[in-house]
Amino acid sequence: MARDGWIRGTAAAALAVLATLTVAGCSSDSTGPADSAASADSGSAKATGKPAGKAGAEADAKTGVKAAVGGGTIGGPGSPCAALPVTFDIAADWKAAAVTMDPDPEVAALLGRQGPVEAACELDAKPAGNIGYIRVWTGKPGADTPRKVLQRFVAAEKGAGAVTYRETTAGTLPATEVTYTVTVELLDESKKERAFAVATPSGPVVVHLGGLDTGEHEAMFPAYELARKTLRLG
Repeated sequence: MARDGWIRGTAAAALAVLATLTVAGCSSDSTGPADSAASADSGSAKATGKPAGKAGAEADAKTGVKAAVGGGTIGGPGSPCAALPVTFDIAADWKAAAVTMDPDPEVAALLGRQGPVEAACELDAKPAGNIGYIRVWTGKPGADTPRKVLQRFVAAEKGAGAVTYRETTAGTLPATEVTYTVTVELLDESKKERAFAVATPSGPVVVHLGGLDTGEHEAMFPAYELARKTLRLG
């Protein structure tokens, strides 16, 4: 059930926070004004010394970030998260699993819904050496543009701030991407989050990258970029 998977993920993250506090603390981050035009480097990341799956041999010419090595495809018959209306490549060593919504509407609303979309697939970075997830959210067909979907998605995120949107592509599909920060009350600091959204005939799809802290987020960024660049309709 979705509740069990998400609770386990939350417990693991909490333990990791305590361990991080004991050793060296966590990194902090701040960005520009809310909903400003994104700069060319809004999707860039710097190496943090932690792997995102396995590092590729060549770095992206614009960002300087090494590409993640693919570890298979999700979405489509016979693959993890087969019910997704899109497919994309997953980074090596990441583990994908479909999210089953809890039958209790209150629990589902608490753990499995954010704004106009519901959790459909979860990619766990722990086997690749990082603490965090890429989560795929899906919604029902409607008139909302990808940007509007993301605006509602971020509005439902407690503690979100420093929000920046930009128009981009995901594979060959038009997409909107958002970067923002979330305040972590336990650590009294903020961490980076980002997501992109596309429209499909089956409804909107949001692909979101979180992470225990900003350092983990940046380390997992190549896996997120692999998903964005290889995304296609299922």
